[in-house]
Amino acid sequence: MMNFFIAPSFLYLRRAVLVTITLFLSHCIVVKSDAKLIEQTCKNTPFYTDCVSYLESKPGSSRADVQGLGVIMVGIVKDKATETLNLINQELKRTPGLKAPLSSCAQAYKNGILAADVPEATEAMEKGNPKFAENGMNDSANETESCEEGFQGKPSPVIASNKVVHVTSAIAAAIAHQ
Repeated sequence: MMNFFIAPSFLYLRRAVLVTITLFLSHCIVVKSDAKLIEQTCKNTPFYTDCVSYLESKPGSSRADVQGLGVIMVGIVKDKATETLNLINQELKRTPGLKAPLSSCAQAYKNGILAADVPEATEAMEKGNPKFAENGMNDSANETESCEEGFQGKPSPVIASNKVVHVTSAIAAAIAHQ
């Protein structure tokens, strides 16, 4: 009689183990194929290694399609541009001799990249209009170059941050172009 009760519980346990293994393996296959999508998408950008690194650092990227990867990348541009604007504002207080170029950079970031380019690209990516997203991110990359040119040969205290925003903007533009 005891064996009769063990058999059904063993079957339930066996089913639970099989279901768990199946779910685990299917998750691994999905994650592997999504990692391939990130790699394939990033191969069509000017900064492959940076692209993969940035996208893989974001939790939602493993489940995103190309459009979703574009939205994520534009979000990264926004984060990096916000960090750079904060740095520019700090440098304005620390480096009065560079007030003119730093003020110009602050305006480019505040009124150009963060108020116009990023929102345009975000909305365009979400609505499936990649051309406007590409334009917005190209504008963002150009703003970083204009910021650096404003230093006219003087050492720029924000060059590294500017480069990050330039690179992430170029990556986002390239993803939007796909």
